[in-house]
Amino acid sequence: MPSKLKVLQVIPKLGHGGAEIGCYDLAHYLTEQNCSSFIVTSGGALIKYINRKKVKLIRLPVQSKNPILILFNALILSIIILIFNINIVHARSRAPAWSCLIATKLTRRKFVTTFHGTYNFNSSLKKYYNSVMVKSDLIIAGTNFIFSHIKDNYSQYLNSEKKLLSIFRGINLEYFDPKKIKLSDEIKLIDKWKLDKNKKIILLPGRLTTWKGQEMFIESLNIFKNNNPDKKFTAIILGSDQGRTIYKKKLQRLVEQHRLINDILFIDHFEIMPLVYKISYIVVSCSIEPETFGRVSVEAQSMEKPIIASNIGGSNETIIDNKTGFLFSAGDANSLSQKLTHVFDLDETTLKSMGSEGRKNIINKFNVEKMCLSTYSEYKKLLT
Repeated sequence: MPSKLKVLQVIPKLGHGGAEIGCYDLAHYLTEQNCSSFIVTSGGALIKYINRKKVKLIRLPVQSKNPILILFNALILSIIILIFNINIVHARSRAPAWSCLIATKLTRRKFVTTFHGTYNFNSSLKKYYNSVMVKSDLIIAGTNFIFSHIKDNYSQYLNSEKKLLSIFRGINLEYFDPKKIKLSDEIKLIDKWKLDKNKKIILLPGRLTTWKGQEMFIESLNIFKNNNPDKKFTAIILGSDQGRTIYKKKLQRLVEQHRLINDILFIDHFEIMPLVYKISYIVVSCSIEPETFGRVSVEAQSMEKPIIASNIGGSNETIIDNKTGFLFSAGDANSLSQKLTHVFDLDETTLKSMGSEGRKNIINKFNVEKMCLSTYSEYKKLLT
């Protein structure tokens, strides 16, 4: 193996999503292992937090699906690889993966991909475009669900000489720690958002998009309120519409239609997620399509909060049903309403026990140190 591991991660944008945070965490972990760490990206809010003394950041339009730009990026990446003597290139999305595939073929370097999503396809051409994620020397699946998805849908592209394995994604347990949150900060946030302290907070985090299930969530709250007029709540839908203004207006009209204006609050963005989890009574993840991993479910458990999530995708692996959270029938507003009623009826002792078990679950399986160590170990194996 070369005397020093030099890893280049390539990702479209460094925002606050699961793939982006995983890239950020691994980049800084590698520097602690005396490795050289590089990130190529087009931009993103997370860039300002990168320690530039440790991680080399290079800006390229790798978010583009334009074939000409993909080829341009491949050439520039090849130059970067040769200049800095990179020995492993790790792509985290399809468009940059095509650039990385070309660059690693030209420079004869090891190529790694992380399959972060199910990547819908409705034609053989789209499926071929997606298949770049299994053309690497090492294919990482974030959950067993994704592992099975790859084997079921891309078997014709899999090479027996390539390695496919699951490495569970992880979160920063020190950051998502309820003990680190100050009471004064909780009070400030409650005052800032003008929340009624006598109402229990139901939190639904995630960008505003149809598959995240915000419409169904609002429908379930309407059922919940009608069936439980004595239970007072404020539901916070926390997430940006990312330009989907028509969808957001549709959600707002649905809130008005069900006369839930005084019960539902839309918040576009808030960076300190542990604080939002801390002031919440229940956290919900109600995606109507499978989550690859489902960071919300993991973060909520780490913050010792009861999580209610759809019984599809990664949530089936991250939540221990009826012990660290609750699973409901995906897309079923009545099923979600029933779970909300159940949690509202639980006593404080049971809720505290569930929170404790939730954090233990994340510590044991989904901590960021474990994820980074596993990935780093696989990198080393590639070069031996």
